Amino acid sequence: MASYFEQRGGTYTPVNGVQLPDLVLDAPPPGPLGKFGRMRKRYLEQRRDGTFTALVLSGKLTEHLLEMDQTARDQLAALTRQLAADEGVTESLKARNQMEWVRRMNSIRNRAEEIVKNELIYN
Repeated sequence: MASYFEQRGGTYTPVNGVQLPDLVLDAPPPGPLGKFGRMRKRYLEQRRDGTFTALVLSGKLTEHLLEMDQTARDQLAALTRQLAADEGVTESLKARNQMEWVRRMNSIRNRAEEIVKNELIYN
């Protein structure tokens, strides 16, 4: 019966009569991992140990985290624009009443970030 590691394309090397898995470390990310990528990694480590282990063993953890970070940032920007337009938070409001614009935009960003975290990062 094949092991979990072998089922996912892993190989073993005999060392002193013991079969050791041939593990390859992920390449370091090309830049720093963003906020959402770090949040996703922490979530996988703490709540989805099997998924985290599978990503590590397959060498795809870094790729997954970078993709999730980029997707989350894109969704956050789009959702923030959408909510601002829906609620009438415009440049003319910014020109008329800057403090009101800041208050409303902070509220919109916070709500958009919570939506992105719940739908993408913690799912």
